[in-house]
Amino acid sequence: MMYPKEYIEFLVHFHSDRDYFECHEVLEDYWKSVDPSNKSSIWVGFILFAVSNYHHRRGNYSGAKRTLSKSISIFNANMNQLSMLGLDKEKFLEDLGLIHNNISKGSNYFSYNLPIIDQSLLSQCKNKCQNDGQKWCSASNLENEQIIHRHLLRDRSQVIKERLFALKNKNSNR
Repeated sequence: MMYPKEYIEFLVHFHSDRDYFECHEVLEDYWKSVDPSNKSSIWVGFILFAVSNYHHRRGNYSGAKRTLSKSISIFNANMNQLSMLGLDKEKFLEDLGLIHNNISKGSNYFSYNLPIIDQSLLSQCKNKCQNDGQKWCSASNLENEQIIHRHLLRDRSQVIKERLFALKNKNSNR
């Protein structure tokens, strides 16, 4: 089975450096290129799951719970695609329910590993991880402020510029 390179990149970040912000970025670009208007896309489910992990690790339990709930709904609606993407869908959905319960109880974040059952996919991910100088399935480095608070530290000048441009266009069309 051939998997999108962006999916493999997502899995490598998710399981090595635990850069959930980057997971979001990688899959958002891919989703927008293949299924842009579908908010129920399986890719949106993975994006929201990464965002949930990002929030949970930062102690934002309400954000983590909200985004995880949305991702669970998407995954349930696209259950067969989970298998096509090399995952054990039953275990994954069961795990998501447990994670949701843990977040609801205020339990601390822990590094989760997706139940990848396709050995070819697992091998591709491990090879990419090794080539990138990363360690597969390492726990999140809770001391790394650059990853944990990445949304606060990134350069947002381009995003602000694009929003102002869109607002200007919207106002001129009125």
